[in-house]
Amino acid sequence: MTVPRVVRVGSVESTQDLARGLPIGSVVVAEHQSAGRGRAGRTWEAPPRTALLASFVLPFSPLASLAAGVAVAEACGPLARLKWPNDVLLGDGKLAGILVEVRGEVAVVGVGLNLTWAPAGGALLGAEVDELLPRLHESLTRWNAAPPAQVLERWRALSATLGRRVRLELPGETLVGLAEDVLPDGSLVVGGRAFAAGDVIHLRDAAAPAEPPPSGP
Repeated sequence: MTVPRVVRVGSVESTQDLARGLPIGSVVVAEHQSAGRGRAGRTWEAPPRTALLASFVLPFSPLASLAAGVAVAEACGPLARLKWPNDVLLGDGKLAGILVEVRGEVAVVGVGLNLTWAPAGGALLGAEVDELLPRLHESLTRWNAAPPAQVLERWRALSATLGRRVRLELPGETLVGLAEDVLPDGSLVVGGRAFAAGDVIHLRDAAAPAEPPPSGP
């Protein structure tokens, strides 16, 4: 399995910047990012050649962010789980972050995934870029085109957030409650209220989430 239209670069500020304007199906892969971006203006930092740093140009999907989470988690293996809104976990450690930027009929999906190095509290996959990239591209393409109901069902099954007590940190407010569901627009329901954004912290008094079923779309 090969990936079409791969642009490989050394050190760049962000693969997202290079991917904008490329045709659908393109992938930009970098050895290092000097200004990699995460959600809410955060940065993604990793030493050169220790992470998969890539941006995938996909057709617009109304559930592009949730579909990307499902796709990355599945590409990372059966133990990977999802933390709302866009983190992939392995055990209790963050394995990958996802940034989705929608521009018209195009979604640029940026993925930063720890392979051989991780910051404190992070997790490692221990795979090679060339081994992981085709699998990830196939998974992203497939789930981005999946029916919304299937994306939601799979996201819920892979979630490490739903069904447990969380602390949701918002500008000017902190809420502790049960993470009950994720809605079709990607919002998280906590204590009966829906939130489109915020930082989630999993509380340690929560029960472990159930194992997800081994399915695909």
